Amino acid sequence: MGIYRYQGQRNGKLKERNPQEKSLDWSIQVPSPQDQEPRRGFRRLWRQGRQVGGVVKNLSVIVTGGVVVVSLVALMGAWRSGSRIFDQIYEAFTAPQPEPELDMQPMLVQQLRGISELTTAVFAMQTVVPASRDRTLGGYVIGRTTLLYIAYGEVRAGIDLSSIQPENIQVNGDSVTIRLPPPQILDSKVDVNRSKVYDYDRGFLGLGPDAAPELQDLAAQTTLQQIVAAACEQGVLQTANTQAQETLSQLLMTAGYATSTIEVQPPAPETCPTAPVTTTDTQTPLPEEIPQ
Repeated sequence: MGIYRYQGQRNGKLKERNPQEKSLDWSIQVPSPQDQEPRRGFRRLWRQGRQVGGVVKNLSVIVTGGVVVVSLVALMGAWRSGSRIFDQIYEAFTAPQPEPELDMQPMLVQQLRGISELTTAVFAMQTVVPASRDRTLGGYVIGRTTLLYIAYGEVRAGIDLSSIQPENIQVNGDSVTIRLPPPQILDSKVDVNRSKVYDYDRGFLGLGPDAAPELQDLAAQTTLQQIVAAACEQGVLQTANTQAQETLSQLLMTAGYATSTIEVQPPAPETCPTAPVTTTDTQTPLPEEIPQ
């Protein structure tokens, strides 16, 4: 074992020591090659461990980086998916609502029923109606009272819309189809203000009965029946059907229907009564001396 000489310092003074002195402070033992071999193996193992540790550290960094990248990609995908989901939810709540649908059939039925009687034709007529009554004695006529009545009457024909049913109306968008009830005589009357008794005669010596009110009422009733019968003969009900089609088509167009179909029915046979037979033809023009 080799001995090295050192200069030592004690109590602040540099002092030379004898190399032969036995002191741990002043001697260093140099290990032999046999003692250094285990240390060298330890250093190699240590260096190899450092290399392996560096590789492991690099691998951990790479794995960590990969995990971070995958996490970022996953987060981006989740964010995009979430944004799409939120967009879909937003669109679901903010989507335009469908237009409200209005069932026009009941409303249209009520409106047509509210019109009630739709007068589409008016027939006016002036006629002369005679009326008479006899006075008898022992089965023999001894006197006669005659009355000549100038009557003015009107007949209104049309459709009774109050009887229309929901199944008679079909609405399809802006198109409507309506099947009307049969036409009928809505009203008939004698205008007493424009009618009058033209002649009243009780006969020779006034022997005829004094029956002016009764004869006037009888003449008015007969006039009314004749006017209704004449109106039917002139086709007032057919005219009412035609006018009803035109009137309702215009009303429906004004209400917003682009297309309207109005179906009519023929009048019932019992609508027009038969005119009573009288001694005066209802179509005979009035005499010139009768005031108009």
